This record gives sequence, structure tokens and C-alpha cells, in this order.
Amino acid sequence: MDIANGIRKQARRLAAASESRSSAWVDALRADTERLDNGSSAKRVEKDGLDIASGWAIIGIFLVLALAGVYMMSIILIPVTLAVVVGMILGLAAERLSKLGVPRILNAVLLSSAVALVIFLIINSLAGPLATLAQEGPDVFQRTVDRLMPYLERIKWLHITPQTFESGPISMNVLLENSANVLHILANSLTPAIVQGLLFFAALLLFLAGRISLRKTIIMTFTTRTSRLTAIRIINGVEQVLGFYFATAALIYAGLGVIMTVIAYVGGMSAPILWGIFAFLSSFVPFVGITTITTALAIAGIITHDDIIFGLAPAVAFFSVHLTVENLVFPSVMGRQWELNPFIVFLAIIFWTWMWGAVGAMLALPLSLIVMTVVNELFLDEKVQPQLPE
Repeated sequence: MDIANGIRKQARRLAAASESRSSAWVDALRADTERLDNGSSAKRVEKDGLDIASGWAIIGIFLVLALAGVYMMSIILIPVTLAVVVGMILGLAAERLSKLGVPRILNAVLLSSAVALVIFLIINSLAGPLATLAQEGPDVFQRTVDRLMPYLERIKWLHITPQTFESGPISMNVLLENSANVLHILANSLTPAIVQGLLFFAALLLFLAGRISLRKTIIMTFTTRTSRLTAIRIINGVEQVLGFYFATAALIYAGLGVIMTVIAYVGGMSAPILWGIFAFLSSFVPFVGITTITTALAIAGIITHDDIIFGLAPAVAFFSVHLTVENLVFPSVMGRQWELNPFIVFLAIIFWTWMWGAVGAMLALPLSLIVMTVVNELFLDEKVQPQLPE
């Protein structure tokens, strides 16, 4: 018994000594950790400005590389982005068809076929007049020069004379010589355009077919309930704003195209239906579209009529109607909550035209609407809520 008690006492003494040593070691480690934390925090405070600058520099480098990637992959990203935007625009129609019991794959086939049919009809309606215009190009150019020369000669600082169009880079002979190069460029661009068209229809069909599953996948990537609700609001908001905006815009601009057809017919312009189609399509590109169609209409009117007042009358009439539609009719129908800052839209058109050309100019407005919707939903809590009466 004495031996056992002695062993127990010795074990307790060793345990107490070990505990005292471990607690001393823990206290020393804790003190060292606190000193390191204090030192590192002091160092971080001293380098806050440099850290922020480094962080922004990394973000800037990432953005530059991302933009370079978007530019280099344009042949793939253009049709895919266009397909996603068109698919979101058709989201409301897809929901209606789904509620009627139409299967998803049949839903996707019907909507993508409708888009293909509309594009085919537009191309078919433009093919004949454009071919005629190409054949009569030299005569049209000569009549344009003869009609505009009296007005151009009055502007002395331009230094334009009839000899300007007989020799030099804008003479008829030079333009005819360069027409072969233009046709060669168009022929080389035809194959990529066909490939992009096939990619667009394939991406549109697959996007519409897997739209619901893709939506669920995006929502379930977030872990918290609040984040998932925000994702649902953003997706619903984007589909709603795109669908309603372009459905309304298509109806309004179709009426504008009909008015343009009437103006061209009354004004004695050739191919009034072609002018109406151009007016309808160009209206979807803010600022640039109206400027282009009005300038072309003014030149065509001056060529058609001897009197400059009658020649400019169709352009003035169309510009006035378009101005009324854009500033009175469109805001009253769409509502103030979906209005975009014109300067932001202008910058978006310049940027996307530089990135992706004519298709980028058409995508500038829907991409701006998507960004606006995302920002509004993310900062929903920071909006000033009206004080309702109790």
C-alpha cells in the first residue's frame, strides 16, 4: 500500500509539474501571438494606401485581360451573347407556352424557328432592292454628284469642284476599281457570318430548351437564402425588362416603319417598303440609327427632287415623327423606372461598336438594360422607401 500511495503521489506531482509547464508554454505562445498580431496590424496600417493601390492595379489588369479576351473571342461570343439576349427576350413567351402544356423542347423549337423565319423574311425583302441598288450604283452616284454639286460649291472652305469627282480617290474610276476589293472582302466575310449564324441558332435552341435547368443551377450556386432570393429577383427582373421593353419597342417601331413607308411613298421616293424596313431596324440602335436613316433620306430626297425644300421634306417629316415617338410616346408607354441615361447609352454604343462592330451596336441597349436591372436589384435595400401612412 505504501508503494502504491507513493506512486500515486509521484504521478500527481509529475502531472502538476507538466500542467504548470504547459500552461506557462501556452501563456508564452499566446503572448507571442498577440505581439505578432499587434506588429502585423501596425504594419498593415502603414501600408494601407499601397495595399489599396495594389488591389486596384490587379483589378485593372484583370479587366484589361478580360476585355482583350472578349475582343479576341468575338467570333464565338457575339452569336452566343446574342442568343442569350434573344432567349431572355423570349422568356415571357416561353413561360406562356409552358403554361399551355407545350413541352420544353417543342417550346424551344417553335420559338427559335419563329426567330429564323423573321430573319429570313427580312433578308428576303431586302435582297431584291439591294441587288437593284448595287446594279444601279454608278448611275446613282453620278446623279448624286450632279445634284449635290451646286450646293457643295457654295461652301468655299470645302474646296470641292466637279473635277474633285473626276480624279482622285473618290472619282468614279477609282470607286469601280475598288469595287472588286469590296466584293472580295464581302466574300471572305461570308463564311464567318454563316458560321456565326449557325452558332446563334444552335445556342438559342439549346438555351431555350435548358432555360429552366440553367436557371435552377445559377440559383443553387448560392448558399444562403438571401442570396438565392436576390438571384431569383435578378433573373426575373432581367427577363421581364427585356421581354416587355422589346415587345413594346417592336410594336412602336413597326408603326414607325409604316409611317416611314407612307412618307417615302408620298415624297416620291423609290422602294418605299425598303425605307420602312430600314426605319424599323435602325430604330433599335439609339442615336446612330436615326442619324443614319435621316441622312440617307435627305440625300435620296435631294437626288429625287429638283427643289431642295421638297427634297428635304421626307427627312424632316421622318425626323419629327421619330423625335415625337422617342420623347413622348415611348416614355409614356414604358414608364419612368426603365429609362436609361442617354449619355450612358451613347457610351455603351461607342464601346460595343468598337468591340463587336454593328452587332455590338445592336447589343448595347439590351446589355445596358441588363446591367441596370442587376444594379437596381443588388442595391434594392439602399433605395429610399416611401413613408406609408399607418
